[in-house]
Amino acid sequence: QVQLVESGGGLVQAGGSLRLTCAASGSIFSINAMGWYRQVPGKQRELVAVAFSDGSTNYRDSVKGRFTISRDSAKNTVYLQMNSLKPEDTAVYYCNVGARLQLAIGYRNLEVWGQGTLVTVSS
Repeated sequence: QVQLVESGGGLVQAGGSLRLTCAASGSIFSINAMGWYRQVPGKQRELVAVAFSDGSTNYRDSVKGRFTISRDSAKNTVYLQMNSLKPEDTAVYYCNVGARLQLAIGYRNLEVWGQGTLVTVSS
């Protein structure tokens, strides 16, 4: 199995910065994608940013130029640097990892979610 540990959420004033961290551990053979989603009550969970194993990244339009996703493949860790935060960025942020697990015989692809970390941006 794969375990994800998230950290870095909190309360910040508008214009401030936060850095989220998500570390994956377990019987991981490889990781294809590591990303961050967010969700506010009553709304669907939405993609914020994702980093792929080939080095490519993808961001939702509303965070482009303000957020930066990066990953340390050696540590199976993904980061989300959030700058110029706005009140509308307030949400629970979830780490998402697409991994291939090594079994006794063969492999299994798995998608795992973190427990979520709350980001609150005050105006």
